[in-house]
Amino acid sequence: MALRELRSKAASTLWRDLRPCVSSARPNGLRHASSNPLDDLESSSSLSAPPPSNDIIKSWDPVVRTRSRKTQLPPSRYQFRSPKFYRGPLHPHQPPPPSDPSSRLFQPGPFSLPRLEQTYESTIAPDLLTMTYAHTPPGWVKPPKAQRLREWVGDSPYFKNRPLRGPRGGAHLRLLTPPRNFRTIPKLTGVTVHSMVPAAQDDSAYMHVAGMIIQAITNVRVTTHRARKSVASWGLRDKKFVSVTAKLEREDVYHFLGKLVDVVLPRIKEWKGVKGTSGDSSGNITFGLEPDVVAFFPEIEVNYDVYPPKMIPGCHITIHSTATNDRDARLLLQSIGIPFYGKMVN
Repeated sequence: MALRELRSKAASTLWRDLRPCVSSARPNGLRHASSNPLDDLESSSSLSAPPPSNDIIKSWDPVVRTRSRKTQLPPSRYQFRSPKFYRGPLHPHQPPPPSDPSSRLFQPGPFSLPRLEQTYESTIAPDLLTMTYAHTPPGWVKPPKAQRLREWVGDSPYFKNRPLRGPRGGAHLRLLTPPRNFRTIPKLTGVTVHSMVPAAQDDSAYMHVAGMIIQAITNVRVTTHRARKSVASWGLRDKKFVSVTAKLEREDVYHFLGKLVDVVLPRIKEWKGVKGTSGDSSGNITFGLEPDVVAFFPEIEVNYDVYPPKMIPGCHITIHSTATNDRDARLLLQSIGIPFYGKMVN
């Protein structure tokens, strides 16, 4: 028993004597919050190296260095050019998808998530699916429909394997409405803002003011258009600039419509809404705004003194969607906040 106590006492005494030596031998990489962190940095750094001399800088010529190579690299081995035209699925050169940065159709973004787009994804799209969904019970057989196109009837050899003909009288076939599911919910695809400025034929200032206003309210660079031919009743002269157009895509569509519905339209006095007959049966709705209404846009109102009041133009707004008929397109715009009045034509 005495030997065990002697051993423990000897070990504690030895550790008490060696503790200062062990604490002084700790690695220098450890430091406390009260110590200076600059003491741990190295005294020499690559940033402190002197810059190259002016002679070396002037003598550096990458073009001469490239041409001095014994074997030159092929000019097009590491360069990819997207084909300008689509020549079919069997062509050896296929264009990349639009999501590829090398594609001619590539568009960077999105850079923002507008509030109207968030509302569409969270509320409007599920509501549209619920209101337009048509249930088909198990075992239901779709009734056959008549053929939309006409066949070539006759004994002529030219009628064999010939494509079917359209309806009589030059009428256009309407788009077919696919069964409603989560993939075919109508959504916005673009907005076109067009302003007709006939006075620009005599004074180009009208064209400049119209272009600046449309570009300010849409955040898109405008495109100018000339008159194709002279029309005396409209006061148009051939080859004269008469209109400007701005085409909105992606998040610009939601920014513009959100501003239009929340700020501009509620300030119009005695405005009934958009006519129910507006539409082209393909998911596009068009309506117009007077010049005094265009001045309600915040970009114009805040700088109203910059634009001459007599030169502020009106505009036509065409809203494009993936809907295949006027009813679905009108339902989509009503859910956004655009009212309609009068007889509804589908």
